Amino acid sequence: MRWVLTLYRSTIGKKVIMAVTGLIGVGFVLAHMVGNLQVFIGADKLNSYGAMLHGPLNELVWAQRVVLIGAVLLHVLMAWQLTRLSKAARPVAYGRKVPQVSTLASRTMRWGGVLLLVFIVLHILHFTAEKFDPAGWAGRLDAAGHRDTYGNIVASFHIWWVALFYIVAMAFLGLHLFHGAWSSVRTLGFAKPSPNPLHRQVALAVAVIVWLGFTLVPLGVVVGLVK
Repeated sequence: MRWVLTLYRSTIGKKVIMAVTGLIGVGFVLAHMVGNLQVFIGADKLNSYGAMLHGPLNELVWAQRVVLIGAVLLHVLMAWQLTRLSKAARPVAYGRKVPQVSTLASRTMRWGGVLLLVFIVLHILHFTAEKFDPAGWAGRLDAAGHRDTYGNIVASFHIWWVALFYIVAMAFLGLHLFHGAWSSVRTLGFAKPSPNPLHRQVALAVAVIVWLGFTLVPLGVVVGLVK
């Protein structure tokens, strides 16, 4: 399997790995968004969904988690290594750099990625491990004996800074998805040259849908639609 090592060591290989792991992440956030939107159906529906995710783990759930964790770790590692290679290729920065064809999404990829990594860790500690508990809701159960994820969401997003942090993180997620999704397709060679490429429009639609879907949850709590 020498070709795998050769691929990993090359710049193109690192970009391919980053593209593939990024697309795995896109698939996950879309599925997770659909699950989270069940909060608008009611507490029983959302808590049943949470019980399925946090209950006794079967082989399929384990496989999904292993793939996702591996994808996130590889994605972060490739981003770090490519950044180092880029800096090594030009150790002296440009004196004055004026963006011409870059977008807000591309210019915020690096620091937005750091923010999203922090968010992922806190999100897991908050809703999965229940170790980060700003609302004091950890350990509570609903009438069916399920973990009260619905109550945790409502109580947590009534805290202004928790809701604000979540909303800001989702804005950066949307930007990250927009640039990452269309550049991943281009990196993998599926995009044909075009002055108005379709894959960029699709990436924009996916980014807006994901951003809106996740942002609706804290906003729903703040305005009283979820209570």
